[in-house]
Amino acid sequence: MTRPHTEVQRFATLDAMIDHMAADIAERLTRAVADRGVASLVVPGGSTPGRLFDALADQDAPWDKVQVTGTDERWLPHGHPDTHETLVRTRLLKGRAAGATYVPLKTASPTPAGAEAAVEAEISRIARPFDVTLIGMGDDGHIASLFPHAPGLEGALDPQSPLLVASFHVPAAAGSPDRMSLSLSALLDSRFLGVLIAGASKLATLERAEAGDDAHEMPVRALLRQDRTPVTVFWSA
Repeated sequence: MTRPHTEVQRFATLDAMIDHMAADIAERLTRAVADRGVASLVVPGGSTPGRLFDALADQDAPWDKVQVTGTDERWLPHGHPDTHETLVRTRLLKGRAAGATYVPLKTASPTPAGAEAAVEAEISRIARPFDVTLIGMGDDGHIASLFPHAPGLEGALDPQSPLLVASFHVPAAAGSPDRMSLSLSALLDSRFLGVLIAGASKLATLERAEAGDDAHEMPVRALLRQDRTPVTVFWSA
C-alpha cells in the first residue's frame, strides 16, 4: 500500500486525466506568480507528458513568469528529436505558453559528467522549492534518469544530498546511454510533486514498487517511501 503521504488519483481515460492536470497545473503556476512573482515547472519526457504539454500550452497562465526545466535529459546533439528539450520546445513552449523560459539540462560538453558543475549552476538559479514537479516512471521503476543499479545511484538517491543534478552512463537506457538527471533531493524540493503514469503495465509497476523496499532495484521506491514531500500519483486506464 502507498504510504499516508502518497495519494493516487485514478481516471477512466487519459483525456480526462490530462484535462484535470492541465487546469490544475495552470492554477498552481498562476497562484505562484501572484504570491512570489515567478513560478517553476519541472517536467518529464515521454508520450504521455507530450499529450499533457499540448493541453498545458492552451491554458491561460502568466507563462512569461514561468521557468521550465526537465527532470532529466538524454545526452544527444542539440535539436535531436529524441531529447526531452525538443519535446518541451515543440509541444509545450507554444501558443499561450510560448513565453515561458526553458532552462536546459544539456550543454556542449561531450559527456554529461563533464557538464555537472555547469548544469548545477543553471538549475540553482531556478526559484525553489519548485512549484510543480512532474515525474514519469518506467516499467523498470526508474524515475527521471535514476535507473536501477546504475553506478552513482546511491548518491543521487540521497534525500539529504546538496547536489541538484547527477550524470549517468546506463548502456541499457533507451534513446541514449548518457544522461543528466535531477537528483532525488532536487525532485523532493517541490511544493507539488506528481507522478504521471498510464496503462495497466505502469499500474502493475507501481504496485510492485509499493510491495518492496529496495530503492536500488526500483528507484521509484525512494520517492514513494520518503516523508519529506507529499506525492500524488496520476494514473489513467
